[in-house]
Amino acid sequence: MINFAVIGTNWITEKFVNATRVEKQLSLRAVYSRTLQSAQLFGDKFSVTTCYDSLALLAQDVNVEAVYIASPNSLHFEQSMQMLKAGKHVICEKPLASNAQQVELLFQTAIENNVILFEAYMTAHLPNFKQIQDNLHKLGPLRKAHIHYCQYSSRYPAYLAGNNPNTFNPSFSNGSIMDIGYYCIAFSVALFGRPLSIQASAFLLDSGVDGCGTAILNYGTFSITIDHSKVSDSQLSNEIQGEQGSLHIEHVAQCEKVTLFQPQQDKNVDVSIKRNDNSMVYEAQFFAQQILDKKIDDVAMQRAKITSAVITEIRALTGVVFPADSI
Repeated sequence: MINFAVIGTNWITEKFVNATRVEKQLSLRAVYSRTLQSAQLFGDKFSVTTCYDSLALLAQDVNVEAVYIASPNSLHFEQSMQMLKAGKHVICEKPLASNAQQVELLFQTAIENNVILFEAYMTAHLPNFKQIQDNLHKLGPLRKAHIHYCQYSSRYPAYLAGNNPNTFNPSFSNGSIMDIGYYCIAFSVALFGRPLSIQASAFLLDSGVDGCGTAILNYGTFSITIDHSKVSDSQLSNEIQGEQGSLHIEHVAQCEKVTLFQPQQDKNVDVSIKRNDNSMVYEAQFFAQQILDKKIDDVAMQRAKITSAVITEIRALTGVVFPADSI
């Protein structure tokens, strides 16, 4: 059993802790929050009494082997670095850091300290993502893909009212491409690797972050058009097109349903596989296995690095700059 702590006490943290209870490879040992009361309230849900409001004390806890980080984006780099240098394995929510340079430094630090660093990108570990990979060859030569994630943010009305929620605040390394747009980029990179070239445009809010945007990833013989938005909704499915068929994917992050269409047979085939209701189970298992194997998975590491590099380039093309970029 691998004892771990959590940094952050929001809904995603609770979902991750519940995910670890399926295979029971990971055991929650400690909770950190900015206030001790918040940490204790979260700990009470899981009968955990070791709580911290000091990251330094958490880093010194010899009973904690690993840490799950679910703090605001701008804190990922600093907190991951602190835990890695303390000899803790780290699974950090996406995006792993604010920019590509920080991601490279984190993996370098993890390797130097002989610990695991893993970006908590759940999609690539879902059973239906494997179905997408296994059915791509049935499409023939690939030509186009349309990947969408557009969801009107519940925080947008507050922003329009003159408030400054984290969601649209550059100080927190946030905005559309760093949030739901991340899933579109990571999905594309997980399937096809680094694009040959990138085009991008975005609607920038007065705060300086993107409210929505479009990117075109060029892979030579085919291209991927990405649409992401936190200021509008879309019900479109995702589609990968080849000369002999297409794959349709419902929800790019969850891969809820995958349908194969082959014109020659004039029928749609549902190739989906039933998965656990908690979609974070698979990434939790993958993280634990890396710890047991005492080796960072190279595919996961390269995916994290390339995804960050692509998003960093898209931000440069669209003019989104974060205070964290100067660190």
